[in-house]
This record gives sequence, structure tokens and C-alpha cells, in this order.
Amino acid sequence: MNIEILKPALYWAGVVVFLLLELKFSYRPDSVAKGGRWLANLPLSIINGVVYHGLFAGTIALLLVSSYRGEQGLLNLVTMPWLLKTVLGVLLLDFSIYLWHLLNHVLPLLWRFHRVHHSDMNMDVSTANRFHLGEILLSGLVRLAVIHLFGIPLLSYLVFEILVNLSIQFQHSSIRVNHGFERVWVLLLVPPFLHRIHHSVKIYERDANYGVILSVWDRICGTLLTDVDQKAIVIGIGSHRDIEKLGFWRLLLMPFSRATP
Repeated sequence: MNIEILKPALYWAGVVVFLLLELKFSYRPDSVAKGGRWLANLPLSIINGVVYHGLFAGTIALLLVSSYRGEQGLLNLVTMPWLLKTVLGVLLLDFSIYLWHLLNHVLPLLWRFHRVHHSDMNMDVSTANRFHLGEILLSGLVRLAVIHLFGIPLLSYLVFEILVNLSIQFQHSSIRVNHGFERVWVLLLVPPFLHRIHHSVKIYERDANYGVILSVWDRICGTLLTDVDQKAIVIGIGSHRDIEKLGFWRLLLMPFSRATP
């Protein structure tokens, strides 16, 4: 598949599949109307996707070609089997997104943009791409830097894009998942219950579980939190509890409004 259409194709396929699963096997009833939230979340997804594709897809493709030719990147300094290089490439991409996610919570300027994502008062598949354009632009620059610095192989990038899209949509979904399955899944990956803690209004719960594909980064770095009463979790941000003020245009202006913890 053409690299330029891989990400949007995966995203929209996931939206349809996870929405159908959520409607059939919902984890719990919505606390606010789904329609209003989706009218804010989907336009953000579309705008972000169009802008990201227009600004970054071509450069990413050029960097991947350069990496394939062995012209740049730390992974090309050492001769290694292609499979090992592919796995290392995926791990580096995933660890970089873990660090970037953590920084979005730690640095006040980045949090101004990232709080748009956390202001959603329910979690479902649409939350997976509820991001401010400013965060998308900054994350695109980070992605370019990582690909260039390490010389990420094309196959690593393709595998990562598939896994990260599926992971983000799965962990944000409101699907009712077997508890035993999640407890096994969390040993290596990120199930919905783990990311639900990250979306809690309680700051000490929100400042944990930054992993996207793998949960091992949280284990290694000491940011893993699992022992939380799932039924008691309130989704969102404590300072943004009025759904009428969380529409599309309000979300675009949110980073430039009063700072919140």
C-alpha cells in the first residue's frame, strides 16, 4: 500500500470497526451525548489528517528512502540482520512516542495543547484522534527527527503505523473487554483499563501510563499505575466539565485560554 494513504486508511477502518463494537459491547453508558462529542472530535481528526499528510508525508517518504539506501541514521552505522533492524526501529519509534507523551504532560506549554485530548468527558474510538493541530504539528517534527536520527527502516515505519493506529483506537475504545484478558495483555501492551486510568480527572492518575504500543516503557521508567478502581474513574479534566464549552471551536482556542493543571 502507498505510504501516503496507509495512515488515513487504517484510521477510518478502525473508526468503523471499533464504533460498531462499542455500540454492541459498551463498557459503560455515556455520561454525555456521543453526538456532540463526535461533532467536535471528527472535524479535528479530518483537519489534522489533511494537514499532517500535506506537511509531513513527502518528507517522511524521502527520509525512509534515504534510510533504505543507508545514507543516514544510527541504525545504519552497524551491519545487522534486517529483522533485528526492523524490530529496533519499531522499538525506537514507540519509545520516542512514550517520551513525547510524557513531555506533553510535564511541560506547561505542551500541556496547553495536549489538554484538548484529555478534555473529552467520555472515551471512545473518536477520542483516539482528538488532538489540537498544534500538537499534531509538533509531533510531526518529532517523528521526522526520530526517523532521521536513527535511520528508521521502511518496514519498521509501516509496522509501527499499523500497530500504533490499532493500539490507540483499542485503548481509547469503550469496548467491554474481559478482565482476565486485559491483565495478560498489560504485561506487554496497553489495554483499555490502563489507558482509562491515564484519562482520569485525578492528576496523579493522569500522570501515569504514557505507553502507546508497549507498556514496558512505563514499567522501566516507573510510570505504570494499575491498582485503580475502574468504576470510580471520572474521565476528563477537572477544570473543563461543561460539555457546552467543549465544542469544536472552543477546542481550537483552548491552548490559548487560561492555563490549568
